[in-house]
Amino acid sequence: MSSSDPAAEQNASPPRLLLDVARGSIRSGLERGRPLHTDPAAYPEPLRALRASFVTLELEGELRGCMGGLEAVRPLVRDVAEHAFAAAFRDPRFPPLGGAELGFVEVKLSILSPLEPMSYASEQDLLSQLRPGVDGVLLEAGRQRGTFLPAVWEQLPDPQDFLRHLKRKAGLAPDFWSGVVAVHRYTVESIGDAPSP
Repeated sequence: MSSSDPAAEQNASPPRLLLDVARGSIRSGLERGRPLHTDPAAYPEPLRALRASFVTLELEGELRGCMGGLEAVRPLVRDVAEHAFAAAFRDPRFPPLGGAELGFVEVKLSILSPLEPMSYASEQDLLSQLRPGVDGVLLEAGRQRGTFLPAVWEQLPDPQDFLRHLKRKAGLAPDFWSGVVAVHRYTVESIGDAPSP
């Protein structure tokens, strides 16, 4: 596939189209140094809706880049294109993706539901409400914030461990608790593909 807008593949399912957009945006980054330009009007209605997404790249089972946003600010197809480019070339934890890696990288998309504020009387109350394997969690305390996608439950299946690591990610002490802690949860639709040279 070229780095032109893949909307022409009208027979493809919406998940397949989103994966094509993600890979096309990475190719566009390699060839032109910028994300794939997408025209939301050329895509099915579900891909034109304002939705938030994360794009995760894996190479040989290891993380190779992940970028995304929690709030819906643009059409889903454009959000995926921007975050695929950012995951490949702007994740500060990794060097920019090289052309030789493209055929081996696995692309995973997480399409987020709207954030749902949680109500709880204590940390234990919060822990009792979390749904392992289901909930993505955003934790905020003042200016500090961190989030874990639901996939993180695979490594941290115990809610208390999950929350302690999430606090650490937010720059807080693992045992920190205060009335200023605000927690939202969300679910994700996961879409993935295998490497395709």
